[in-house]
Amino acid sequence: MAAAPPVTASPPKAASPSASVDPAPTIPCMCLSPKKPTATPGAAAEGPLSIVIFGASGDLAKKKTFPALFNLFHQGFLPVGEIRIFGYARSAMTDEQLREKIKGYLKPKEDVPSGQDPVGDFLKIVSYIQGPYDGRDGYAKLQEALLAFERTTAGSEGPTRRLFYLALPPSVYPPVCAEVRRYCMNARGWTRVIVEKPFGRDLESAEALSSELGALFTEDEIYRIDHYLGKEVVQNLLVMRFANRFFVPLWNRENIANVQIVFREDFGTQGRGGYFDQYGIIRDIIQNHLMQVLCLVAMEKPVSTLPEDIRDEKVKVLRAIQPIREDEVVLGQYDGYTDDPTVPDGSHTPTFASIVLRIKNERWDGVPFIMKAGKALESRKAEIRVQFHDVPGDIFGCGRNSRDEFVMRLQPSEAMYMKLTVKKPGLEMAATMSELDLSYRQRYSGVIIPEAYERLILDSINGDQQHFVRRDELKAAWEIFTPLLHRIDQGALPPHPYSQGSRGPDHADELAERVGYRRTQGYCWIPPTLAE
Repeated sequence: MAAAPPVTASPPKAASPSASVDPAPTIPCMCLSPKKPTATPGAAAEGPLSIVIFGASGDLAKKKTFPALFNLFHQGFLPVGEIRIFGYARSAMTDEQLREKIKGYLKPKEDVPSGQDPVGDFLKIVSYIQGPYDGRDGYAKLQEALLAFERTTAGSEGPTRRLFYLALPPSVYPPVCAEVRRYCMNARGWTRVIVEKPFGRDLESAEALSSELGALFTEDEIYRIDHYLGKEVVQNLLVMRFANRFFVPLWNRENIANVQIVFREDFGTQGRGGYFDQYGIIRDIIQNHLMQVLCLVAMEKPVSTLPEDIRDEKVKVLRAIQPIREDEVVLGQYDGYTDDPTVPDGSHTPTFASIVLRIKNERWDGVPFIMKAGKALESRKAEIRVQFHDVPGDIFGCGRNSRDEFVMRLQPSEAMYMKLTVKKPGLEMAATMSELDLSYRQRYSGVIIPEAYERLILDSINGDQQHFVRRDELKAAWEIFTPLLHRIDQGALPPHPYSQGSRGPDHADELAERVGYRRTQGYCWIPPTLAE
């Protein structure tokens, strides 16, 4: 069977005439091809597919899930006649009202030929069912709709597939999964369930939730989604680290001084303060998104690219992380956070956190991993910054001002660049900072880069769990953070105030400097442009 195309399978467009960028050659690499053949655009695999979106009236479904499904449909990964999407929620709505609600968020990524209407074609396969999340009537109606679609497309005996996406708060997972198990399991093929984070509030609640879902579905049927694992640069980490010889001798404690994994937003809670206040920045971002990134940065080479081999190595990293020291934690809360009417007065929930993690193994012992996340900061970005040690015997005096860094920009403006010292052009023998740059929008100007949810939903359809969180992985991550979170919940670590639009509390920069990070002065990476 021919190798299946990735989600970005649409033919690359030619670069604009003004761009001096050669097409990037593609190297056939069998090690990156999944062992199980994936769905080819336009082809049916294992029978018709029913996708049920619980919480269809909510923001997550409207802004992320439905648009991701539309893009997969538009690219041919969800063939007409073989796919039906059922929205399910408590809100009273008709099919047409749901379609109108999501229509404005469905935007083709490329020009649509005259006479074609991909949005209209997609909306024709979307329908709506109203019902409670914990009662029989709605699920009985859902089962009738599923069976009617399957009989029409697969007859009475053909294979079928069912994917249930829970765009819901975690507190609703158990009753929804119980009703799906009772009324809507697929008797003629696979059933899979996608659940969103946050998966629990601490180790105890996460384990309880895992046990409840584990009693209803096997681990192979549960897909714990973390959309950071679907981001292009995060997925490139595996290839970048293990397919390039020059990284092999560099990627260790002998050469790397520290690693920063950073998430910044330039806005506050924007009316979601009541929800955010239940979790805080550590539960919302660091314990899941940033920890998944850390695992890919720090893991050893897996024996293969099979999902379980990769996830085994990630769990080893988590188990090697030492208990968090409170003197290596800085918390913050932006001024005006409690002005949100949905936030309780006097809340101590952190909107900023900088936490140093230490991995006790042969590769990373002594290297601080600085995990930093915050809201209402000076800029929006997410990146991994690997800072190297000073050059021994530095004859140019460069180390006083800067260090080499390898930076992976996850968002916005996806890029990888190496910040290094070069000679400043001119007659003087002077050193300056510059970069070797792989900016995606420039290098791959004709390629449509998929959104994270597109890739992960397609992976779940194909049965590939590589980019989903396994139960023991989830448990190991909660074991690291639960003691600290309990101390914060008890009020033992009050947050430092910081101004909106700032870098966060000054204490965070002081902590990074104390554990060995050296900030470069006078240098700023600017994303390149194709404009001449």
